[in-house]
Amino acid sequence: MSVALWISLLTACIVISFTPGAGAINTMSNSLSQGWRRSIWGIIGQQIALIIHVVIVAAGVGLIVSRSEILFNVIRYAGAAYLVYLGIRLILTKPTIASEDEAALAEVPREGRWSMIRRGLWVNLLNPKAIVFFLAFIPQFVRLDQPQLPQYLTIITTSIVVDVIVMWGFFAAAARPFRRLTRSARGQRVLNTVFGVLFIAVAALLVLLH
Repeated sequence: MSVALWISLLTACIVISFTPGAGAINTMSNSLSQGWRRSIWGIIGQQIALIIHVVIVAAGVGLIVSRSEILFNVIRYAGAAYLVYLGIRLILTKPTIASEDEAALAEVPREGRWSMIRRGLWVNLLNPKAIVFFLAFIPQFVRLDQPQLPQYLTIITTSIVVDVIVMWGFFAAAARPFRRLTRSARGQRVLNTVFGVLFIAVAALLVLLH
């Protein structure tokens, strides 16, 4: 891949990563509930989904999904249903507030890293539009007259590095100033409701926007 083409790829990846979506919402929610450092586990799950999407497109399955309305809709509705589930679960989550003495002696209950990875994986994986997007996106940066594997590895590496930097360095960090709200039951309810509604709104867009 030429330097000029890679710079174009880098620019496209930056623009895509900064576009708000379910992944950004999931990252901010994790940062608020689990802390900035631990939000990386959800981001890792999202990157695994990104790799799977690229592999799917490279294998040609993305073409099948894009041409099969039934298969596309099945995945689309499954993804929307999962986001609604996450939103409702977040809204119904009971605040967990410890007294000052308890807070000094114990840490806030933490979600397991594998749970965060799985949720990040499914949030990004159950999005057929991502597959179709990559189907249109990747060919712009692949040259058929050159070895395919190095080009796909460059695309995956660039996409992952950029997305991790944007998710962890921007979206997760942007949520940190609001973490003081998590110290009160009311603040937790407000934040859980806001992010729960955002998950549901993304699900609605996934269903309604074709």
